[in-house]
Amino acid sequence: MAGRRVAVKAVDWLAFAERVPPNQKSMFNALKTRSDAIAAKLRSLPETPAAIDWNLYRSTVAKAGMVNDFEAKFKALQIPQPVDTQTAAINAQEIETDKDALSYIEASKARVAEYEKELDKFKNMIPVEQMTIEDLNNYFPETKLDKEKYPYWPHQPIASL
Repeated sequence: MAGRRVAVKAVDWLAFAERVPPNQKSMFNALKTRSDAIAAKLRSLPETPAAIDWNLYRSTVAKAGMVNDFEAKFKALQIPQPVDTQTAAINAQEIETDKDALSYIEASKARVAEYEKELDKFKNMIPVEQMTIEDLNNYFPETKLDKEKYPYWPHQPIASL
């Protein structure tokens, strides 16, 4: 039976366990226990099923021809093996996920580089306690007041009162 078994990929349980969040450890342990139990049961089964002793049945069964009929039907019986239709889709999905992960890693590296530049800017600027308004506007241009757009800031124009 083991010779006809579908090839099963070995699971790297240590690598799998590293990626399991702490709140799902019990579910992971249950999965591993169940998987180990199924694998042990499959390993306990013989490679080939026990051969049927048709001569013993012929000598035991009283009705003539019945065992011959059963033997012919048993030998003619062909059990179809299921066709694997999902492995190709799973492999394609795995390749796509790997591409997405690589693009995410590259984008993350670019973000890290930008954040490091911004961190250097913060490390190299003068202390906030010693800054003037001009220094603040130089380091952070978004804080500079737009006199053309808001000429009366922080006050409202007289016309709007």
